[in-house]
Amino acid sequence: MANQAADAPLPRTRGRPPKTAPGYGPTREALVRAGMAALSEKGYSATGLDEVLRSVSVPKGSFYHYFPSKDAFGAELIDAYAAYFARKLDRWFLDEGAAPLQRLRNFVADACAGMERYDFRRGCVVGNLGQEMSALPEAFRSRLHGVLLDWQARTARCLEQARAAGEIAADADCEALAAFFWIGWEGAVLRAKLERSSAPLVLFADTFLAGLTR
Repeated sequence: MANQAADAPLPRTRGRPPKTAPGYGPTREALVRAGMAALSEKGYSATGLDEVLRSVSVPKGSFYHYFPSKDAFGAELIDAYAAYFARKLDRWFLDEGAAPLQRLRNFVADACAGMERYDFRRGCVVGNLGQEMSALPEAFRSRLHGVLLDWQARTARCLEQARAAGEIAADADCEALAAFFWIGWEGAVLRAKLERSSAPLVLFADTFLAGLTR
């Protein structure tokens, strides 16, 4: 995942139990999973703590044993989503059993299947938060930007392998192409949620890949 070292450590509240306390890990993980699911559907402003807590049967008072505030919780969700998505990208982009551009196609196919699985209700947590940045804590900005830069770097490395394999032009600017991919991909995810269809994802990916191989 991207390193958000530029952000100051989140404060600990008095009485907050250590991570080794019995039951700390599973409850905290359940809260993070539920929070990520909610953010992928509705974004930060529309997600209430009560809704998240009810979904995992955690009393509201207990929430503050794990997170000092909703903003601290949101920052943790960004980091958790970054780690989850980095693993997903590595699963496809580091697959030596497929040619580099096929790895990108496989990622797109997996993304389409994932959105279809949830009837296009869920999108990208980073994209959702980026759209409402004006209403979010300013500290989220560098976190979100860092995640996108990490995704771009992983994509650029895959494209560099495609360039080395002769799949794309020898003078292709892989870093710029990777940035372009994620700028367009986030828009395609938004459109897919709007239309409840994977067609925007496929159209963008096909057009991007066609441009690489001309």
